[in-house]
Amino acid sequence: MLRRDRQIKMQIQQLLDALLFAVSFWLAWIFRANPDVMQFFGLSPVSPFTSYYLLYLVLIPTGPLVLEAQGFYDQPMLSPRRTAVWPLFKGCLFTTVGLIMILFFFRLELARSVAILFGFISFSLIFLKEEFVRFGMKSKFARAQFERRFVLVGTEAETAELRRELKAKPEDGMVVLAEMDLNTKSLDGLTHLLHEHSVNGVILNAKHNDFKQVESAIHTCELEGVEVWLMTDFFKPQISRSTFDDFHGRPILVFRTAPEASWQGIIKKVIDFIVALIMVIGLSWAFALVALLVKLTSPGPILFRQQRAGLNGQPFTIFKFRTMGTNAEQRKHELAAMNEMSGPVFKITNDPRVTPVGKFLRKFSIDEFPQLFNVLRGEMSLVGPRPLPVEEVKRFDDLAHRRRLSVKPGLTCLWQVSGRNNVSDFRDWVRLDLEYIDNWSLWLDFKILWRTIPIVLIGTGAK
Repeated sequence: MLRRDRQIKMQIQQLLDALLFAVSFWLAWIFRANPDVMQFFGLSPVSPFTSYYLLYLVLIPTGPLVLEAQGFYDQPMLSPRRTAVWPLFKGCLFTTVGLIMILFFFRLELARSVAILFGFISFSLIFLKEEFVRFGMKSKFARAQFERRFVLVGTEAETAELRRELKAKPEDGMVVLAEMDLNTKSLDGLTHLLHEHSVNGVILNAKHNDFKQVESAIHTCELEGVEVWLMTDFFKPQISRSTFDDFHGRPILVFRTAPEASWQGIIKKVIDFIVALIMVIGLSWAFALVALLVKLTSPGPILFRQQRAGLNGQPFTIFKFRTMGTNAEQRKHELAAMNEMSGPVFKITNDPRVTPVGKFLRKFSIDEFPQLFNVLRGEMSLVGPRPLPVEEVKRFDDLAHRRRLSVKPGLTCLWQVSGRNNVSDFRDWVRLDLEYIDNWSLWLDFKILWRTIPIVLIGTGAK
């Protein structure tokens, strides 16, 4: 995991732990201030909670910093429990001792039992959080969301050394699917590996390779929109401060054409999930009505399912309300001559395969609503390049077009709010997708979503 990714992960954990420290202190006070508890143990009353606001505000950021000092956040999520329990125990112990010392030196009127209870409760809550995260990370859903697929490229000796290092220090969600020796195989082999394994990234060792080969390998990944981690330990700066990222302490150059890991990216994922969940719940009645309408007006299933190319070409099953007859795929070759879109994409106006109800659903993009479930499953985003069928992606005649696969596909995109019915050249479609990728921001997503609303309401939907 790159340093930037580690920092974001640690900051998320620290925010959660700060919240748990705050809850722990409050629960400790609630328990100690309970009249039944005081009567049972013969304890004297405690001061109101409002008396400890200043101490409370100091304690919240201090707890995570103490845990960080004990190396609690340095452990992989799926590391053995003993590697996390001991730093957690020390962190909670030192925080509790520090709290007691503050009470003693500043002569604060807080019962010592509150501080001791705080130590036990904070340890228990954070331990339970770790167990919950551990359980979640082992689930099939989490593996699909957080797993990153890599190919190691370099000489046999270099990749073997890196493989041993990864085995000794396993990374959460990182899977090495293949290795390639640049000295013995052509770059066509690298392209084949990228396609075959739907690779998210390539780790490239350049120490003993011709730089022309290295440059060509980077260019190949660049066209595909696949991230490259170039190991740059072939030189060792002595004075200058490295501006590179690092991987297990080894400086690397990251060549990326897609948006990098950031808080904006995390907020985008949270917004995707929350908005999709609200829409699914709020439109459940409409889902049922449309499903009934589709079922009663044409024979066949309610939902249309198809394999589409997701992030980095990873296939997933897309959901749509069925708008065509059940023999639509069989009739597609008969209508090939009517295709109005250049390139591998198939689109025609007044498609004879579309049912009367399907024409209405497509006009107002209602048939796309089931893709909210794809968003909930993490396969799609609210905004992103529209996912194409896997078979159409395989027919790309320009590998540079695959860079549109370097981000999650979306329900709506720049192409859809830029007069998509007037776009007949697939290269223009790709150009708009790449423009979105190169200029991505949350603000751009909001603008695209805002511009999508009138398009859906007015009915300038799919052909």
